[in-house]
Amino acid sequence: MTSIKRKTVLVTGGANGIGKLIGEKCLQKGAEQLIIWDINEQLLEETLSEFTQKGYKVHGYVVDVSQPKDIEASAEDILAEIGTVDILFNNAGIVVGKKFAEHAAKDIDNTININVLGVMHTARVFLPAMLKQHQGHIVNIASATGFVPNPNMSVYVSSKWAVLGWSESLRVEMDMQQTHVHVTTVCPSYINTGMFDGAKAPLLTPILEPDYIANKIIEGVEKNKALVTEPSTVKLVPFFRSILPTNLFDSFVGGFFGMYKSMEEFKGRTATAPQKDSAKTIKS
Repeated sequence: MTSIKRKTVLVTGGANGIGKLIGEKCLQKGAEQLIIWDINEQLLEETLSEFTQKGYKVHGYVVDVSQPKDIEASAEDILAEIGTVDILFNNAGIVVGKKFAEHAAKDIDNTININVLGVMHTARVFLPAMLKQHQGHIVNIASATGFVPNPNMSVYVSSKWAVLGWSESLRVEMDMQQTHVHVTTVCPSYINTGMFDGAKAPLLTPILEPDYIANKIIEGVEKNKALVTEPSTVKLVPFFRSILPTNLFDSFVGGFFGMYKSMEEFKGRTATAPQKDSAKTIKS
């Protein structure tokens, strides 16, 4: 079991949405301090002010997780000034919702750099300290799309497949080496945070409310769960893929349940933050 009490927690993309909720819930459970990484400086300052006024100990860094130099510079400061990160939530991510033929090179590069490489590099810089202290927990936010293809978001889907495969492999490595570093992979369906505005929920697969899935993620961490998949229908997808021929799977999950049409009216959240050239400490 992983205890959050008296632990140092870091959440990437933690200034709004699920990331902010996860961070606050960790503080409510007695985390000693919270470190927030986000690219949106304004939102970061607002979140830090809100949490500080509630009496919590919070540190903020403007970090672009698509840039390894940002990750490394911020991690170096944190490890030197704050100490080991006990629980890492790799939450930052983006989605491009359109047909693959309509993707620009930057759409592909940004998605892979943030959703995949950013996750791996962030884990890379904090894992050695966890191994040295013989304990830690890495939580990687993947997606239910890590189990199923989905038109109009092919690059996003590929990024989540990559995170799922890497995260599960890392978990097995840590277990085989008896490191006491736990890895949890989170695979939720669409979440009502604005990121997937316009997406249509497949049959029997409701769009998740942020507070509900944040609680499930925290519960998964505390119980050292390997996988957190929500809602319950997501758990059936790997089973159906294993027993159905591809054309029947496409007809059943893609057609009958409506998964393959879920992104046809996607709008998404409008970006509000410019890209940053380097890591920056906001408050400590």
